[in-house]
Amino acid sequence: MDHVPSLVVDNGSVNEEVKINKEKEKRLIVLGRNIHTMCLEVTEPDVDDEVTGDREAYMAGVLARYKRALTERTKHHLGYPYNLDFDYGALSQLQHFSINNLGDPFIESNYGVHSRQFEVGVLDWFARLWELEKNEYWGYITNCGTEGNLHGILIGREVFPEGILYASRESHYSVFKAARMYRMECVKIDTLWSGEIDCDDFKAKLLQNQDKPAIINVNIGKFLHHCFSLSIPFSLPLTLFILTLTTIAGTTVKGAVDDLDLVIKKLEEAGFSQDRFYIHCDGALFGLMMPFVKRAPKVTFKKPIGSVSVSGHKFVGCPMPCGVQITRLNYVNALSRDVEYLASRDATIMGSRNGHAPIFLWYTLNRKGYRGFQKEVQKCLRNAHYFKDRLVEAGIGAMLNELSSTVVFERPHDEEFVRRWQLACKGNIAHVVVMPNITIEKLNEFLNELLEKRATWFQDGKDQPYCISSDVGEKNCLCALHK
Repeated sequence: MDHVPSLVVDNGSVNEEVKINKEKEKRLIVLGRNIHTMCLEVTEPDVDDEVTGDREAYMAGVLARYKRALTERTKHHLGYPYNLDFDYGALSQLQHFSINNLGDPFIESNYGVHSRQFEVGVLDWFARLWELEKNEYWGYITNCGTEGNLHGILIGREVFPEGILYASRESHYSVFKAARMYRMECVKIDTLWSGEIDCDDFKAKLLQNQDKPAIINVNIGKFLHHCFSLSIPFSLPLTLFILTLTTIAGTTVKGAVDDLDLVIKKLEEAGFSQDRFYIHCDGALFGLMMPFVKRAPKVTFKKPIGSVSVSGHKFVGCPMPCGVQITRLNYVNALSRDVEYLASRDATIMGSRNGHAPIFLWYTLNRKGYRGFQKEVQKCLRNAHYFKDRLVEAGIGAMLNELSSTVVFERPHDEEFVRRWQLACKGNIAHVVVMPNITIEKLNEFLNELLEKRATWFQDGKDQPYCISSDVGEKNCLCALHK
């Protein structure tokens, strides 16, 4: 998306004017309310002990209202990929402890209030899922999915400091954040209407920089049609090329997954041999869903990948943002430093890390296991197809990428409606991410309210549904021009 340098401050919100499609139509991005207009001020307690009870009652009242607000907002949560269906009541007994897993997860530090035994147990579970032996991997529980991307790209940058970062235009914003943070040159690759990377454009831009190292970010969320396996001698030194794949994350808005095999084929056609690249897989959401779908491509370290990251607060469901990052042990040495202060080693992005998160993840993995996640994945995909079909039956343009639970449809005309249902929007499209907590009843409630609103938005004929053909293709658009 090309940004237009125009900012407008209006009623506490910042509106940014952007170009949203090929015709250079302009739309104002309406940001949320300024929190300073609604913040809860911190006031100093009175020195008089007699008012302590009143202060405690005041704070209890604030928290009670906040809980009611959270309950209401959770009921109308559709646009962001968070699983809000969890119960960690058994872990409330641990809230009195400051649990910090600072340093290397596999080396105990002098700080003894940690949860490394839970963290390594979780890492072992994911290493088995992705078929990497215990003595061949290194990883840690990150504070979010973005940190996993930052870490994967940082490994690439450390191996090839002069490398160029290549990324699909529809990659997650954290990829471009990494480019800015690490002062890396970044080349954006065009995409197809589905959101997949345009591999012809990818190859063309590789050929323009054959003499320079490359770090490549690729989003993958669709069934891979090309089925050839690659075997790479990992003992050989990496000499020129790093491929950073956002393999199973799917594009942020459309949930598309690029064809990994086709990407590798284009690399070979551009003259890059199999021993000259590093692959990071950003599995943010779909990384933990696709292993449980029979027809989906398999994420495994038996393929030539260097690292995988997923978000823990998305499909798994966790009350705090977190993630899992797994890489090959021999790659992490470029980042590792011994720290005397900790009596440990550190190769993480953040020094201190939330020690509660591994316990929450460990608890869920033990409760659900592989079979539990498989059932939830099947339910999400089934409900996503149901929702997409209902939208189309109602005359609303919609698209659902194969093996994805992200349903893309025409953007609602009312920003209040968008905020009420917490939809994620870009240009003329919005999406609903069907998570385990999204039931058929909730989808029907949303659809019924959307249809009622549409009846008022378009009743006088002045406004028409948005054309989404440039975003999802003409066959998926049901505007007046493409019906």
